Amino acid sequence: MRRAFFSFIVLTSFFKAGAQSTNATLNEDYYHWIDRYEIKSGRIVTGFFTSVKPYKRDAIVGYLDTLSQNEAIFSSRSDQFNRDFLRNDSWEWSRPETNTSKKPFIKSLYRNKSDFVYVDKPEFDLHVNPVLYVGGGFDSYRNDWVTTNTRGIEIRGMVDRKIGFYTFLGENQSILPLYVQEEVDRNRVVPHEGFWKDFKTSGVDFFQARAYIDFNVSKHIYLQFGNDRTFIGNGYRSLIFSDYSPPTLFLRANVKVWKLNYLYQMNRMAADARTSGNERYPEKFMAFHHLTFNIGKKLNIGVFESIVFSPQDSVNNNSFDYGYLNPVIFFRAIEQQYGSSDNALLGLDFKWNALKGVSLYGQLVLDEFKLYEITSGDGWWANKYAWQLGVKYIDVLGVSNLDVQAEFNSVRPYTYAHFSQYGSYSNYRQTLAHPLGANFNEWVGIVRYQPIPKLNLIAKAFYANPGRDDTDQNWGGDILKNYESREQDYGNTIGQGNKNTIFFVDLTASYMIRHNVFIDAKQIIRQSKSDLPAYNSNSSITSLTLRWNIPQRLYDF
Repeated sequence: MRRAFFSFIVLTSFFKAGAQSTNATLNEDYYHWIDRYEIKSGRIVTGFFTSVKPYKRDAIVGYLDTLSQNEAIFSSRSDQFNRDFLRNDSWEWSRPETNTSKKPFIKSLYRNKSDFVYVDKPEFDLHVNPVLYVGGGFDSYRNDWVTTNTRGIEIRGMVDRKIGFYTFLGENQSILPLYVQEEVDRNRVVPHEGFWKDFKTSGVDFFQARAYIDFNVSKHIYLQFGNDRTFIGNGYRSLIFSDYSPPTLFLRANVKVWKLNYLYQMNRMAADARTSGNERYPEKFMAFHHLTFNIGKKLNIGVFESIVFSPQDSVNNNSFDYGYLNPVIFFRAIEQQYGSSDNALLGLDFKWNALKGVSLYGQLVLDEFKLYEITSGDGWWANKYAWQLGVKYIDVLGVSNLDVQAEFNSVRPYTYAHFSQYGSYSNYRQTLAHPLGANFNEWVGIVRYQPIPKLNLIAKAFYANPGRDDTDQNWGGDILKNYESREQDYGNTIGQGNKNTIFFVDLTASYMIRHNVFIDAKQIIRQSKSDLPAYNSNSSITSLTLRWNIPQRLYDF
């Protein structure tokens, strides 16, 4: 696999590359602003595909420039502020006059609003920014303080405007809310993170590293190689490919032409995070491709296929299946041709800007099913599928910058699971899709209001009913378990096993005191009721955070 990656990079380096761009880091609030304006325009912007994230910075600027031709889209003061913020954040592509600092710090630092230090030369572009996340609060269930302390650096740039690069490094110490710590104790991983160690008596210490290089093969094709996250979809959750698990090594090729966007990606992931000694963690790979196309000015439809496999799986006889490196083939055919038992998923997603200010979206994931078993209604265990349906409504009832979102997610038992750790839809013992894994229904509601340019008020709530396992049980919720240990072949229903209901509310007031520097006041209320003591807890967490050039750290499960 390493030789294949290296050969691919060397071969493609001979192509003449044009101007290229790095990505805007995945950030729920940041990306909401971008998606909001397409909904407000009432049409799909040509050449911009919101179901494939992260977005490239030059694409964001081009998208905003296109929308700015309609002055009504940015009519409010808050929308004008957001547009200027987004353009300032990628100023190497927009060159806005609004980005110049009136009072640089000691003359050489923060000469513009968005960068601590920068170099702007025709042959070399560089942006260097510090990263800080300092927060504290009180967890009523833990009856103790929770804290977060992150220090880091973010660097991005270009050489000859042909080769782009990005690096993020962060050192972290946290005392987590008790419900998060309980998840750490159960699964021995910190949600969203990779390797970690104990911090003092009750905290965790972990290091973060994300980095990649980026270059264009042609006007319509770009390549990226590095270590980062991906998110597929238009919802708050993704049932296809989410950013919940740690960053992974990836090779990404993206073709954007006419009304089509085609993504091919190969990821290397950790099949487990537990070993009996100091040996290397077992590894696995995922080959993923996603084709999305615009139909008219309001509808976008995407189809995807993914294969999770590993040469370390004894069934594969320690051989890497190079057929999955073919970016334009149907993976399932390759799997069947060679008698492979790799885990294959396929499905679709859509977005429809149906009415003024209203967008409908959804996803369907098929892991395994037989039509006659579905129509029989007998609850066959291998009818494994997931679906999502949601709606976004912006400027509700004519109130500027008041946006709501409602979403429903449903995942059948045993979906994403496999008979081997090398085939489960997971990375570092964490799901690649929804945080709850499988065997649940979930209702999500989000209200966002920006009454003045620098203040964002967010109310987020979800209710879920996952079915849990007691010791030595497998009712289909834990995707890391071997599905051959299932409790029954028929009569399986969503939420089966030990009942658990989760009600979660997150109230956040976020104020931007200068570009990308935020003060967040947050109140979280979480109630989890179950017959199993491990999932029976109530918690109220009040916190205050200062963050600089980093998104909110969320544990919404």
